[in-house]
Amino acid sequence: MPDEQKPEGSEGPPPAQGEAPKPQAKPAAPAAKPAPPKPAAPAPKPPAVMMAMPWDSDLARDLKERFPGRVLATSTYLGQNFIVATPEGAIPVLEFLKLEADFDYLVDITAVDWPKRAERFDLVYVVYSFPRNERVRIKTAIADGFHPQTAVDVHLTANWLEREVFDMFGIEFAGHPDMRRILMPEEWEGYPLRKDYSIIQQDQRWVRENLGIESGQ
Repeated sequence: MPDEQKPEGSEGPPPAQGEAPKPQAKPAAPAAKPAPPKPAAPAPKPPAVMMAMPWDSDLARDLKERFPGRVLATSTYLGQNFIVATPEGAIPVLEFLKLEADFDYLVDITAVDWPKRAERFDLVYVVYSFPRNERVRIKTAIADGFHPQTAVDVHLTANWLEREVFDMFGIEFAGHPDMRRILMPEEWEGYPLRKDYSIIQQDQRWVRENLGIESGQ
C-alpha cells in the first residue's frame, strides 16, 4: 500500500534502531537591540549671583546722612550687612563706626581681585561691635596702583592686616608706617593672591638663590 503523504508540520520518521536521534535545530536568537544613545551632559550652571538687598536701619540711614557722596550703598546679603564706600570715604566711615557706633574691633582687612575690571580690586574691611553683637563690612573698589589711605590711625591692628594685603595683592597703603611684606620673603617677586599668579607658581630665582635647589613647581 503506498505511503500516505504526511501533513505538513508532522514529525519525520523515527530513527532507525541503534541510531541516535538528531537534535532539532534551535531557532536563531533575535538580534540584540542597539543600546539607546546616552543623554548629553547638562550644560554647566553659571555661578550664582549675589542677590544683595537694601539694608535699611538707623545706622544705615545715619551713615548716608553723615557721608553724602562717600557712602554709595548700604546692603545686606544673608543677614550680613555691608557698606559700599568711595576709596576716600572708607577711613572716615571706619572712624565713625568705631567712635560713634561701638564697632571698635577691626576683624580683618582683605581684598578681591577682578583682573578684567577697571577698578581691579575690592578692598574689604570687617569690623565687629561687642555691645551690638553685630558685624559690618566696608567695601570699596580701587584701581591697580591706587594707594588707599592707611587705617592704622584708627585701628592699630591695621598695621599687620594691611601688610598682608600688600604682600598677597600688591596694594600699597598711603601713610602706613612699615609697608613691607609679612608672609613672603622681602625679595619675593609677584603677589600670590592675584588671579594672574598661578596657584603653583614659584619665584624660581629666589628658590634657586636662597635654597640652592630647583623649584619642583
